[in-house]
Amino acid sequence: MSDKHQKVNDALQFPLGDAFEKAVVELMEAHPDGELDLVIAVIDLDNFLRINETFGIDIGDQVLIETGRQLAADLPENAQIYRIAGDEFGILFTGMEKEEVFLLMEKKRAAFSVKAPDGEMMTVSIGIAAAFEDATRFQELMRKADSAMFRAKYAGRNKVALAREEKMVPKTSHYTSDQLKRLSALSKREGIGEAILLREALDMLLKKYPN
Repeated sequence: MSDKHQKVNDALQFPLGDAFEKAVVELMEAHPDGELDLVIAVIDLDNFLRINETFGIDIGDQVLIETGRQLAADLPENAQIYRIAGDEFGILFTGMEKEEVFLLMEKKRAAFSVKAPDGEMMTVSIGIAAAFEDATRFQELMRKADSAMFRAKYAGRNKVALAREEKMVPKTSHYTSDQLKRLSALSKREGIGEAILLREALDMLLKKYPN
């Protein structure tokens, strides 16, 4: 992960996003039959942009450091926390079912007590997804957890949401013949359905340009 705020990483000493992906992929490949419960939680600090814009990056870094410390406190031994991106953290749980992780993260959310410099209480939105139950590959698992986290935000923030089965909605779309050929080739090369690749691309676009 490329990060401008190195002091946050230095203070927290959390593994970063690449390590998160590597750990999840290795576990999924080692347990392809799903005999090991493997769940991820994606945690995003709500309205963090306001902190940086109002109080400056140094104060924002302090808020991130305290957020990381509170999220890491009292985690079970079979949980590992990571810093995925600027204000986004990930936790990898092994040997715990999705419902157990939900209850644990709900307690974390309710107990979260980080304050902005003006005294306003900060909150977090959390998305949870389980390997093999919700997805069979890392990219799809991460997308499901991210989607759940964004649903928590759209529902008013300060919530925990579980990944859910997605319904496809037919919609007329227009692509160039070159785009379709390249998509088909990519699908064959990676062994991933074209619809999954398109959903991942659209989710990345929506994440880049949030509402």
